[in-house]
Amino acid sequence: GLGFNIVGGTDQQYISNDNSIYVSRIKKDGAAYLDGRLREGDKILAVNGRDLKDLRHKDAVELFRNAGCDVSLKIQRRLQPQNGPVGHQGDGESGGLPLAAILVPGLALAAAAAWILLRYRQRM
Repeated sequence: GLGFNIVGGTDQQYISNDNSIYVSRIKKDGAAYLDGRLREGDKILAVNGRDLKDLRHKDAVELFRNAGCDVSLKIQRRLQPQNGPVGHQGDGESGGLPLAAILVPGLALAAAAAWILLRYRQRM
């Protein structure tokens, strides 16, 4: 699986007047934990280009479960920690995604970008 739990949606607002989907928990030794980029509290804006705006919680979970092998997440980092409702621990549901689907494309793009930047700077 992806190795994280989500909260939020039109039917289960995590933050008042906000229908967004948020990462509530990163599971230790899961794909997201090992990748290291996703953080608890991050807002997930899209999965494979599909906007998560105004979805019910269960529909967002279904999108993660049916995302396939190559998955792209668009997130918005929370600048300051913000607590959700008191005692809210999520419902234990999470999407499923192999670690390689997150690591391989991301690392390949980062390596290519770094190489291009270094080559460009050498020519200047």
